[in-house]
Amino acid sequence: MFARSWSTPSAEGSVGSPSFVAGHELWDGAQLAAAERIEAALDQVDFVRLVFADPHGLARSKTLTARTFRGVLRNGMNFSPGPFLKDTGCATAVDYRGDHGIGVDEIAGLGNFVLVPDPLTFQQLPGDGPRTAWVIGDEYLRDGTPHPLSSRGVLRRTLARYAGHGLSPVLGLEVEWYLTRRLDEDPGNEGNGFGLQGEAPRVAAMNAGYQFNLDQAYDSVAPVTDPLALDLLQLGLPLRSMEHEMGPGQVETTFDPMSALDTADAMLLFRTFTKQFCARRGHHASFMSQPRIEGADPSGWHLNQSLVETATGRNVFSAEGLSAGMSPNSKAYAEGLLSWLRDLFLLSVPTVNGYQRLSSAHALSPTRVGVSLEDRTAMLRVVGSGAGAHIENRIGEPCANPYLNIAAQLFAGLDGLTRDALPAGRHQAGPTAEFVPQSLREALDAFRDGRAAQLLGAPLAACLTKVKESELRRYEAWALQAAPVAGRVTQWEQREYFAAF
Repeated sequence: MFARSWSTPSAEGSVGSPSFVAGHELWDGAQLAAAERIEAALDQVDFVRLVFADPHGLARSKTLTARTFRGVLRNGMNFSPGPFLKDTGCATAVDYRGDHGIGVDEIAGLGNFVLVPDPLTFQQLPGDGPRTAWVIGDEYLRDGTPHPLSSRGVLRRTLARYAGHGLSPVLGLEVEWYLTRRLDEDPGNEGNGFGLQGEAPRVAAMNAGYQFNLDQAYDSVAPVTDPLALDLLQLGLPLRSMEHEMGPGQVETTFDPMSALDTADAMLLFRTFTKQFCARRGHHASFMSQPRIEGADPSGWHLNQSLVETATGRNVFSAEGLSAGMSPNSKAYAEGLLSWLRDLFLLSVPTVNGYQRLSSAHALSPTRVGVSLEDRTAMLRVVGSGAGAHIENRIGEPCANPYLNIAAQLFAGLDGLTRDALPAGRHQAGPTAEFVPQSLREALDAFRDGRAAQLLGAPLAACLTKVKESELRRYEAWALQAAPVAGRVTQWEQREYFAAF
């Protein structure tokens, strides 16, 4: 007997609209060519995860059958805007039932937006089991215009400005994170709900730590990190190294230079895949800056950045000679980073926990505002000369939204490059300007009162303000009752960030 053939009268409930991509001319030639290659090989996968980054930089997805994805590829797929409106504890921060105040009409009533796969990001995930692919999408309103709350869209707009000046950013990732061993299979759902996260995973450290780059310390994590590295290479990520850092089970992962959009996409995939890879092996990976683990040293995200002339490939940061110092272009770029520091700091250090790292207790933390040659204590470290000259910005925390963190730095740097030289001390605005913001409250106030909308647009700036205010309000209410000890990671932080990030 033949298996029953089920009819499918319509896919409109899941697909954006027929010919959405073609009708709105959303793809360039490279994307069109990539889509044709994907369509020709879709019988080699079983499922496709269609992904976008929410405002926190967490990957949100739907897993589609390959058959369904064949239609979604060119038509897009309807998604709820709910992830745009939640804080880190999944509390609703933007009121979609009334006057939400962010200037996006489609938010009212949780009207769908359309997520369009970017064919250039399509790749099959390694591993046994069902053949699963991953593809990152771009968010659009139903009329085909870019979604104002899209963080990937912010980076795309910033890169378009660079292209207008004949420049291409080149970036390198250095990301620190913690590998731990799970002690049980408790999912941490007790007491969980909207705005109240369940218990954080119970874990044990991988080693004692505090033997920097010691080979035997790396060997203690190698049974997990070496196979992880091979899978990252299979994904096409330009992995350079896995290194054991200072803390117990603290790993630094570095990558070769990439274009800016590739860098942000790689960071999203790397963090998501690493957490899933480790979880399937009875371990827990966290990109929370300072987890509540005895003896934990804070983790940072160092973003190495340079610019090349698109036509010639010349590094515009290069200076002559080994001791030539900074070129005029790199000085102007760095001045731009300093001048926008307080306005955009929230995009690089967006959590309560991220500020545990920014204190004088940690000698290599970028606490003081400044730039220096080959100095790891500086916020901006100028490295190398000639073709390899670049600026290392050391302020980011590893769980920052990669699109917004990268866009913020590129936007500020380009502003420095394209306007008249700033007066001395222009970036020192206010009594605490010698230091970077020391709390999420300080960074949020500067963000709200500053010029962030010039980068983000008014809707996303307003949305992020509401989302971070909600997160901070919940923490401050908890702290009022719990009276936390300054400088010590709280139970609230561990529950809020350790599992999610």
